[in-house]
Amino acid sequence: MNTSITPVMTVSVSRVISATPERLYDLITDLPRMGEWSPENQGGRWMKGATGAARDARFKGKNQNGWRRWSTLAKVLVADRPREFVFEVTSRGFPVAKWGYTLEPTTGGTRVTETWYDNRSTLFAKVATTVTGVRNRAEVNRTGMEQTLERLAVAAEV
Repeated sequence: MNTSITPVMTVSVSRVISATPERLYDLITDLPRMGEWSPENQGGRWMKGATGAARDARFKGKNQNGWRRWSTLAKVLVADRPREFVFEVTSRGFPVAKWGYTLEPTTGGTRVTETWYDNRSTLFAKVATTVTGVRNRAEVNRTGMEQTLERLAVAAEV
């Protein structure tokens, strides 16, 4: 039995937002603005010539929890405007997570679902706890995702 890999944890949060899928997709993929609605992510920037969401585009994300700060690298896996945006995150070459946003038109606007998949090894999860100050990553992410979608709704529904 391989004990170096933690069971994959997944957290998803959904909310119907009174805005079009196109508007929401554009806000979600506007990396510098993500810091406006996420309680942990402080924004990001496209790298290596990328200027927006596209398959295989790379970006650097900045994060903060209290006085702790760290950055991650991400690669876009899916950039299907206005339906889906998915990216995988690494730190210093180690797998961290996969994040995804799906957007479904519905009565009253668009159902936005934000999903986090934990890709960390057991050892990296322990190191990440020290770096980020977060012991229960799944619960902190669930709360953060709820706040993110609430703040995204405020920004999109203007």
